Amino acid sequence: MDPIKEHLGDLPAKAKKVKTENKAFFKKLKKVKLGVLDAQFQEVHEEVFEKTDCLTCANCCKTTGPLFTQKDVERIAKHFRLRPAEFIDKYLHHDEDYDLVLNSLPCPFLNDDNYCGIYEVRPKACHEYPHTDMRNQKQILALTAKNAEICPAVFEMVERMKSNAGL
Repeated sequence: MDPIKEHLGDLPAKAKKVKTENKAFFKKLKKVKLGVLDAQFQEVHEEVFEKTDCLTCANCCKTTGPLFTQKDVERIAKHFRLRPAEFIDKYLHHDEDYDLVLNSLPCPFLNDDNYCGIYEVRPKACHEYPHTDMRNQKQILALTAKNAEICPAVFEMVERMKSNAGL
């Protein structure tokens, strides 16, 4: 079964129910050797995303926005035939950490069919989301914990990893 369909409707309630348990689990993951942890994440990522159709969900695009790098701004502005400053003025603002983020959610580039209108030039953060197949997972465990509350596939990954660890 598609993990998206299995968890999407009740993800907020499920995530809230296991938040304390997940916090303890992620604390334990910090003690796992880096290469071992990366391999565990990679294996479970491949298992889950083999059965996942992100287009049935797009919760990430609806509820959270990426950070835009200067390269992202330049690439996407070029796509729209805008100057980077015009693109920023139209779509972005600086948050409290002075990162460039979307003015509003859901993402203005998300189409009604959950396809990305700028998929070929999308921000690096979108291309890499949910970051669970990247190296150095230990460095982004807090982000993964947060993404488990947003992405049903990441939630499923964490549940499987806890089950594999006997938790």
